[in-house]
Amino acid sequence: MRVFFAAIAAAFVLSGPALAETTDGVIQTVDAEKLTITLEDGKTYKLPGEIDMLAIKEGLEILIAYDEINGVNLITDMEVFE
Repeated sequence: MRVFFAAIAAAFVLSGPALAETTDGVIQTVDAEKLTITLEDGKTYKLPGEIDMLAIKEGLEILIAYDEINGVNLITDMEVFE
């Protein structure tokens, strides 16, 4: 029985990092120097370093997946709607 509970606990611990939050909205501002975007709701998200900053602009409608790490919302995936 202990092994069963240990296996379940391990599954939850290992799946934790894979649980990203999602949100959508319109980009209000882009800060290319800090690699961040701010959505219309005022929340700021950090872009990955390999992103093409020329493709990111204000007014784009996006859907993002992100992880909150040390109070910073790090984007892990993004879809742009045109």
